[in-house]
Amino acid sequence: MERLDGGSVLPAALRGGIVALGNFDGFHLGHQAVVGRAIARARAEGRPALVATFDPHPVRYFKPDTAPFRLTTLDQRERLFAEAGADAMVVFRFDAALAARNARDFVEQRLVDGIGLGGATTGEDFTFGKARSGNIGVLSELGAQHGFSVEAVAPVTLTGEPVSSSRIRAALIGGDPRGAARLLTRPFAIEGVVSHGDKLGRTIGFPTANLDLGSYLRPAYGIYAVRGRLADGRVLGGAANLGVRPSFDPPKELLEPHFFDFTGDLYGQTITVELVEFLRPEARYDTLDALTAQIAVDCDAARAVLARG
Repeated sequence: MERLDGGSVLPAALRGGIVALGNFDGFHLGHQAVVGRAIARARAEGRPALVATFDPHPVRYFKPDTAPFRLTTLDQRERLFAEAGADAMVVFRFDAALAARNARDFVEQRLVDGIGLGGATTGEDFTFGKARSGNIGVLSELGAQHGFSVEAVAPVTLTGEPVSSSRIRAALIGGDPRGAARLLTRPFAIEGVVSHGDKLGRTIGFPTANLDLGSYLRPAYGIYAVRGRLADGRVLGGAANLGVRPSFDPPKELLEPHFFDFTGDLYGQTITVELVEFLRPEARYDTLDALTAQIAVDCDAARAVLARG
């Protein structure tokens, strides 16, 4: 699958496609319905299937001091869109120029001239253009003028409530990664490059792979049962501390997975860590022996969780 700049004209082979429009952070059940509908229409009509997303998230542009809230990186979304069957991902850079563009200009200059879209699918609540002046009604009117079709996909509900990114964030902040996974259709996963730490873990028999949390949402701080996916395809079970390590001074926010029965050097490698189950909140231990004993207990608990699936 190709990743394309939404500020440029698409190659001829990808013009005339059906485009799923949205931010799609998390690519949850609702997002999957919108993208799946676009792909189904594209296949039925013999057109390319495209997914258009925005980066950075508009909230980050308008409120730069907002706490981290991302559920997926752009790289993760690209892989998820590809797995869903899309032919290309179009990335609209959300900057001052795009923020100032009115709804008609966005459609005519970015979608019609740039993408050459043959049709669009969106969620019913999709908005676009300066001051969010564009909605599904405006998009449909412009589609009629410019010869492209528009379809709105109704919200997907689970347990009686619409699936949304905000609902997923609330589950993660509340220490419920399994609840988030049901909405996402997969575990919430943090991807990053393994960095060097203080190497204390290896001295007490529990070496960890340190990951910066970057722009990801901060789930509940605590200990998790996790699965790690390495660059070579291996999947490893483990236990991880996510938080500020209150037993150490100064505090430092990290995700620190310890992978069971693994020996090797992960420094500099990109890995993905899936949060499977929240085991307990972070706690401070006054001695290294007490900390080591608790880590052993946590690892046993994580093994039991992962054995259940």
